[in-house]
Amino acid sequence: MRAVKILAALLASVMLIEPAYGQCSQQSLRLAVIPKKSMEVLLREQRPLIEHLRRATGIPVEIVPSSSYESVVDAIVSGGVDLAWLGPASYILAYQRDPRIEPFASLTIAKGFFTPAGQHYQALLVARQDVAGQTEGLRGKRVALTDPASTSGSIIPNAEFSARIGMPLPQFFSSVVYSGSHDKSLDAVLDRKVEAAFVSSVRVDEYLNRGVISRATLSVLWRSEPIYYDPFVFRGALCADIKARIRDAMLVNNQGLSGFLDSQEASGIVPVGHAQYAPLLQKMQQIAPAQ
Repeated sequence: MRAVKILAALLASVMLIEPAYGQCSQQSLRLAVIPKKSMEVLLREQRPLIEHLRRATGIPVEIVPSSSYESVVDAIVSGGVDLAWLGPASYILAYQRDPRIEPFASLTIAKGFFTPAGQHYQALLVARQDVAGQTEGLRGKRVALTDPASTSGSIIPNAEFSARIGMPLPQFFSSVVYSGSHDKSLDAVLDRKVEAAFVSSVRVDEYLNRGVISRATLSVLWRSEPIYYDPFVFRGALCADIKARIRDAMLVNNQGLSGFLDSQEASGIVPVGHAQYAPLLQKMQQIAPAQ
C-alpha cells in the first residue's frame, strides 16, 4: 500500500512538472527593436543578427516592426516578443512592469567624433552652427525630442538639462515637439523645422560617418552625463535553454556578427545586468512621464 502511495505521488509530481517543460518549447523567436532609425534601416541592419540567432538556436527568428518605444515595451512585457533591444529608460519601464525581464548584452561603441569609445554614450543638445553658439541662444526657440520613453532623446534632457537651466523644457523653449526618432529629430534640425534637438551622440556620429553632416554643421551646446548603452533583454518567461543558446551566440561564439556590429559602429558585445541601468530610475522619477 505504501508503494502505491509513493508511486501516486511520483506520478503527480511528473504531471506538475510536465507543463513547465511544455511551456519551454519554442517554435520561433520574435525580436523587437526601439525605432531609433527608420524601420527600413533597422530591418536591414538586424539581418546578420537574425541569421546568426537562427543558426545558433535552430529555430526561425523574425523581427517585429515597431512604431514607438512604448510599443516595444508593451511587446516584451506581454510576451508578444521574446527578445528586445531597448534603450536604458525603456528597459527600466519594462522592468517596472515585469521584474523578470532580464538585460543580458550590450554593445561596446567604437570611438566617434561625438561619442567616446566604450560602453557609454551621451545625450546631446545640437543646433546648426549658424543658429546658436551657446545654450542661451536657444531660449524661446523650437526644440525636438524623440520619444517620451527615449533615454537620450527625452528622459535625460528633461532631468539633467532642466536641472541645469532651473526650469522645465517648455518654459525655456517656445515649442517642444516629439519627432518619433533620433534621425527625424536630426533631420528636423537640418531642414530648419526646429532650431535644436536632443539626440543620442551615437546617432550624430552615424550622420557624420555617412556624410550627411560635417564636423562643422552642428554645434553641441550641452552634453549629459555618460549613459550605459542600450541593452538586449529577454522576456520574463523565456525558457532557460533558449536564453543560454542566445547568450552563447551573442557573447561567446559571435564571430558571425561582424556585419551587425559594423552597422552599429560597434567594436564588440559585452554582458550586462540590471545593476548597469538601475541608477537611471532615480532620474526618471524626477520628471513627469510626458511633459
